[in-house]
Formats: sequence, structure tokens, C-alpha cells
Amino acid sequence: MKPLFYFILLTVLSHVGFVGSRITVSLSAINQGASPLAIGVLMALYAVIPMLLAVQAGRLVDRVGAFRPIAVAGVIVAAGMLLPFASHEMPVLFVSATVVGTAFMMQHIALNHVIGNLGEASERPVNFSWFALGYSVSGFLGPLLAGFAIDLAGHGAAFLMLALPPAVGTGLLLWKRGVPSVHHEPRPGAAPNRVADLLRDPRLLPVFLFSALLATGWDVYTFVIPIYGTQIGLSPSTIGIVMSSFALATFMVRLAMPSVARRLSEWTVICAALLIAGIAYSLFPRVTQVPYLIALSFLLGLGLGCAQPMIMAALYAASPPGRQGEVVGMRTTMINASTTFMPLAFGALGTALGMGPILWTMAGFLLLGSWLAGRRR
Repeated sequence: MKPLFYFILLTVLSHVGFVGSRITVSLSAINQGASPLAIGVLMALYAVIPMLLAVQAGRLVDRVGAFRPIAVAGVIVAAGMLLPFASHEMPVLFVSATVVGTAFMMQHIALNHVIGNLGEASERPVNFSWFALGYSVSGFLGPLLAGFAIDLAGHGAAFLMLALPPAVGTGLLLWKRGVPSVHHEPRPGAAPNRVADLLRDPRLLPVFLFSALLATGWDVYTFVIPIYGTQIGLSPSTIGIVMSSFALATFMVRLAMPSVARRLSEWTVICAALLIAGIAYSLFPRVTQVPYLIALSFLLGLGLGCAQPMIMAALYAASPPGRQGEVVGMRTTMINASTTFMPLAFGALGTALGMGPILWTMAGFLLLGSWLAGRRR
């Protein structure tokens, strides 16, 4: 197996469990009568420690390489998802969300580090397109596995089933041990790396900000749709089908990304992504029928799915030498800051006003972002 596709397989196996965990935790909490605010807290816990530690995790990957972080984090991801199998009471769900989110952050940074260092710099956009395609596959499978497992066997069994893919991926990694040793020892007497230097970089900062906005659009979808679907009477398996249409769209658009990347600039793609996503969000509160929800989820997936490969390629091209892992960690920190605080804010808003204002607010942010990206283009 080629190295690129080997690491994509590892990513798919881990991400299936992570995506399924978020949905199963959310639906399990809803089943116990949790409020939108409590569910917002649960979703925020997937991101709060990654928000604080992602830069340090990136520096660790730069220093020691990717093998040990991927292996250790894979074990912890699987273990974190087994906790609600033993007991899916609310306190256990809070612990599981924190453990799984933190461990997956480490794997995400380490795997991005490996992909960014495979082949020549000119191959990077295509490599990240394939890598993002792997995330689309797992994003499609995770909701389906979670929804049908809950309907067929209950919430506890669903957590057990979702722990298996990351466990298999970790076993495959330990068996093959095929991670290239890419790391950078600090030079004696070199000035310490400072996060402020990255934030002052005129090439990096805009990519950080638009990346965080797109990720917020993605996370709000994951937070809102299980609640909105439950409120309008959809079953867990139907919610899983609706959310899988989103992942299917990201898969299809990313199949075309290698060709798109040769024809359009990064900022043209980002502008279009934000516009499409904003339109989709603005229509969600008006729709309750399943076919239309599937169609809107698909449209949203097309918008949000096309930008990530371009953003990652731009980040690696602008990264200072030896600090690629730290740059990915910084991006992860900004994304997780959004993922931490937005569910809390939207959970409070949803408790008071319902899901419609959340969806329209997100639509407004995305459409404004599209206008700003268009000016930058």
C-alpha cells in the first residue's frame, strides 16, 4: 500500500469513531432529557483541552515525529469511547467527550504533519485533497454507524461499535510501524518559537481566520442537526442518514478538488465555499421534510467540503521551516476555540429562542465571510 493511502486509511478508521462519538454522545444526552445548553457543553468539551494544548502538541510532533503521538492517541480515543459503553450517564458522557476530543486532536495534528511531508511541495495540494477525501469517507460512515447502531442495539452498544475502528487502526499502525521519521531538533542557541510570530505573519493569519470560520460552520451543523431533527420528530437512523448526505457531498466535491486546484485560486474556492454554506444555512429553518433536509445537508457539504485541502496546502506553503506541526496546532487551537465557545453560546440561544436563530446567525457569518474573501481574491 502506498504511504499516502496507508495514512488515509488510519485517518478514516480513527475519524469514524470520533464523528460517531460526537453524534452518539449528543443523541444519548437528548435521550436523557438534556437541554440544548447541556448538549452545547458536551460538544464544547470535545474542543476545550485541544484549544489549550494544540500548539504544544504540534511542537511535540515537530520534535519527536508522528509515530508515538499517533499510536498513543489511538489507544486513548478507543478507550475514551468505551467509557460510555460501561455507563452512558451524563457525567460519563462529559468525561468521554473530553478524552476523545483531546486524543483525536493529537492524532489529527500528527497525521497532517505526515501528509504535509510526503513527496514534493508541488504534490501537497493533491495529497491534502486525497487526505480530505478520507475524512469525507469517515464523515459519511460515522453518522450511519452511530444512527443504526443506536436504533438496533441501543446507545451503550453503539459506543462499543464505534470504539472498534480506531482500535483496529492503532493495531495496524503498531503492526506495520510505517510512519516516516520527520522531526526537527531545536538548534543550540536558537531563539524560542513564539505563537505571536505566527499570528503576525501576513500569509498565515488570513488562512487561520477563514479556516476557523469554515470549521465553525461545520461544528454548528454537527451540534444543531441532532437537536433540530429530534425536535421535528426524526428517528436517530433518519438523523444519521441526513447527516451522512453532508459527508457524501464532501466526498464528491473532494474527488474533484485535484482538478479544481489546477484551475482556481485558493481564495476563489474559499469565497465560493462560504457563499454556498451561507445559503444552505439560511434555508434550514424553513425545512422539516426529510428529502429537503437531505438536499440542504448535501448542499452544505459541497460548500464546506471544498475549502479544507486548499487551506491546508496554503498553511504548509506559508509555514516557517521546522514549524509545520506548530502551525497545524495553531490552526487547531483557533478551530477548537470556536468549537468550545460557539456550542455554549448557541446552546444558550437555542434554549431561549430555538434552533432557527442559530441557523440564521451562522448563515450571516458565512455570507459576510464570503464577501470578505471575495475582496481578498
